[in-house]
Amino acid sequence: MPRFQCTVIDDGTFLLSMSWSFERAMHRVSCGRPSTDGDRNSINGVKYVGAIWPPSNLSNIQLLGLFQDSSNEFESNTLSVHSRAMFKAAILLSQQYHLTIEGQSIGWQTAETSGNVINALSSTCRAISTSNIVGIVGPALSREAHVIAHFAKAIGIPVISYSATDPDLSDRNIYSTFYRTVPSDNTAALSITKLFMRFNWTSCIIIYQNDAFGSGGEKAIIRAFQNNGLIVRKSLVFDITTHQIRGDLKNELISSSTRLVILWVESTFISLILQKAIDQDVLGPQFTWILLSNVPLNSFDQNSYQKLIGMLTIEPTIGYIVNTPINSTLLDAAYNIWKQYEPESFPGRKKVNNHALFAFDATWSLIQSLERFCSLTNTWPSSCVSVLNSSFCFDHRFLHTNTFFDTTMNMTFLGVSGPIQFNTNVTDRISGNYYLVQNIQPYENHIDYVPVLEWSDIDNWKSSSRRNVIVWPGNTLIPPTGHPSLSSTRLRIGVIESKPFTMITNVIDEFGQSTTKLIGFVPDLIDLLQEKMKFIHQILLAPSNQTYAELVRAVINGDYDIVIGDVTITASRREKVGFSNSIFDNSLRIIMRKNIDDNVDFLSFLRPFSFSLWILLFITSIYAGVLICILERPENEALHGKSIISSTAMSLWYAIGTIMGYGADFHASTAAGRLLTLGLYFLSLVLVATYTANLASDLTISKSKSLITSIDDIKNGKIPFHRIGIRIGTAGEEYYLREISGGNRNYYSLKSRQELYESLLNDIIDASFIDTGVGEYITNTFYCNLTLIGADFDKGAFGVVLPKQWVYGQELDVSILSLRESGALDDLKRKWFQTSSCPDTSVASTSTAIETMSGLFLTFAMISVLSLLLFAWKKRFIIQNYLWKRLCRKVSLAFQDTSTIRHSTEISKYSESTNPVSCSKACF
Repeated sequence: MPRFQCTVIDDGTFLLSMSWSFERAMHRVSCGRPSTDGDRNSINGVKYVGAIWPPSNLSNIQLLGLFQDSSNEFESNTLSVHSRAMFKAAILLSQQYHLTIEGQSIGWQTAETSGNVINALSSTCRAISTSNIVGIVGPALSREAHVIAHFAKAIGIPVISYSATDPDLSDRNIYSTFYRTVPSDNTAALSITKLFMRFNWTSCIIIYQNDAFGSGGEKAIIRAFQNNGLIVRKSLVFDITTHQIRGDLKNELISSSTRLVILWVESTFISLILQKAIDQDVLGPQFTWILLSNVPLNSFDQNSYQKLIGMLTIEPTIGYIVNTPINSTLLDAAYNIWKQYEPESFPGRKKVNNHALFAFDATWSLIQSLERFCSLTNTWPSSCVSVLNSSFCFDHRFLHTNTFFDTTMNMTFLGVSGPIQFNTNVTDRISGNYYLVQNIQPYENHIDYVPVLEWSDIDNWKSSSRRNVIVWPGNTLIPPTGHPSLSSTRLRIGVIESKPFTMITNVIDEFGQSTTKLIGFVPDLIDLLQEKMKFIHQILLAPSNQTYAELVRAVINGDYDIVIGDVTITASRREKVGFSNSIFDNSLRIIMRKNIDDNVDFLSFLRPFSFSLWILLFITSIYAGVLICILERPENEALHGKSIISSTAMSLWYAIGTIMGYGADFHASTAAGRLLTLGLYFLSLVLVATYTANLASDLTISKSKSLITSIDDIKNGKIPFHRIGIRIGTAGEEYYLREISGGNRNYYSLKSRQELYESLLNDIIDASFIDTGVGEYITNTFYCNLTLIGADFDKGAFGVVLPKQWVYGQELDVSILSLRESGALDDLKRKWFQTSSCPDTSVASTSTAIETMSGLFLTFAMISVLSLLLFAWKKRFIIQNYLWKRLCRKVSLAFQDTSTIRHSTEISKYSESTNPVSCSKACF
């Protein structure tokens, strides 16, 4: 055994002296000491500058270990240093166990590949050319393994990798000399698929590096997902040369319908990619990331910790982590050797990289296979490790390749990572595949990895033996759905002023300042949605001159994230943007001025019959009256003894009364008169009914007196097209062009609803189209002189305008449906639409105005005047006498006002000179 002595040189460095009894040589190297951040080859402040292992070239039979450059980032540094140490420990342990090949102990050589395929091949070729290499442990990377495996096949020696996981390397027909102790990516993909199924996740995005490891992992994930009904939504490439993700990471992730990201890259690049994700705010709480390796968390700023919380890492692990048997004796012995020769790099049993244990098992597999192979061939005349040496490595040949491979293939033992066994079908180990999920969780002043789930090839995912709960992104215990969530998402919501959907009002705040506030159906709906989905909203009011078509275009251009308002869902718009479920059922109505014409029509009651019909009726009445007079005068007592004029007048009265349905004050007494009366009854029956119906119709029409009654009248051209106002950029314009004008813009263009109302009131246009809800609100609240005409048409719905394939669309639809089912949308409709400040015209609409019947009453007044005149004519003598009496009385009163004497004298004189006349005679 070696003897160690560590001394201090004057400059403060340590010197380690070690003498070997069999070599009797002294080796002076620097002992490890804490290093600064700038030190190379350091882990956790320990500088690896001179670990002293026993000489490796004392044996003629050697194994070659290929390891990644230990000067890389922390994780690859750890993997390389730990794997190299366990590789050497396995060979030294074989020496301690006296496992010899033809009396010789097994030695080793190591080489660093720097992750470069050419370097790996060059180092391997150099070792093969100068030494008797009978097996290779490594390389670490899949892209290196493809080349080294082909090279090893050519020279006839086995290669067992401890870290290369590319699924393509599993093909035994292509890579007949290749083995690996680390689970392949096919197994990793299967375990990830089971993890998704455990949490009911259905899709993901994968970010993979552009080499064999990355592309192989991506193919494995896609294949495993497809076999289980899952979907890889997007695959993003990380370029290992430029260290950049191809494409816009933020846009690709945010525009996806999944919020689960699998990062399939080497540990070297994980921190770099996570930092980019932090900078672009695509980590937690919106996204759940799944990594394939741990990275040091202290490299991130503490302000980023909240975004890292909830991430998962899924890594291959060893048996004892999942409570399955491992070879603890070998493991303890290997650790003791490591601590003996390189104590400065030993991190403690629980912190050894799992790939180091896979490296030990790979090395031990070759040692066991080589020892058994040579024990089976000890009777052969030549050495079991005979090779055909050549200065050119590609001409190097191992002579007993097939037997050696068969021995390796059939080797079974319990390794430090679990049971090791291979078969002839694949290059992977067929048992002992385990995975561990760790979760980044918060502590008081830091974050750290916590084991939460375990998986093995004989069992599904189960909780870790520590029974730790999973903390998900957003610091919650509720597993994410994997779908986009609007919670904590910032939304720029565009709205447009449209009564009563969105209205601007001035309010006085607590400081007495006047501020504008948006009220209406839409602001209330936004509040309900925000309360339900917890998004952070910024409401942006569209310019007053912006059309609805421009509003839709603004969503396409990214000016708004969404638009909520009275935007109709149409086919042409759906080609450009998406829409949510209906927030308001809609249709179009015709809006016009109310008929407020007060012109008096004195002959309106005569309009039910035409002028010619009235003339015919007049002639018929005279004709019937004359006939009645002729037929009834000789025998009818009512007419008997009357003058011809009087009899004729009474006969006319009889005919007219009968035709009008009233009758007269005498009856026909002759058979001929009765027959004629029957004819008059028939005339009366038809004429009165016809007059009544036509009069009712005319009065109804005069009451509404609209130019049109339905959309069909507009289609039929009852209103000149230039008198029809259409707001440009609206669903009404689309309907007009599609259904009425055939694409011809022959209407009067309007830019806003306000212009529409003013154009109607100012008689610039006669009709326009308006949404039913808005029209009912406006005509009942503000514009009482406008009215809606006919039934609704072009039925549709208002929806929230969304970008095409908006990832939050499903969540928004579910929330809107929930509000509809709960009655919240109906409550908003009642609040904002069922209001009225205009007088109720329902009674007036069923009654007839005075102006309409003024002619009838005027006619009656004229007839009454004529009746009075006739009455006065007949009483003219009585009236004359009455007037004379009144006149005499006034004259008498006038005379009484003079003096009595004078009056008496005058009367006396007058009496003497004339004949006496009485007062009554003087007056009458």
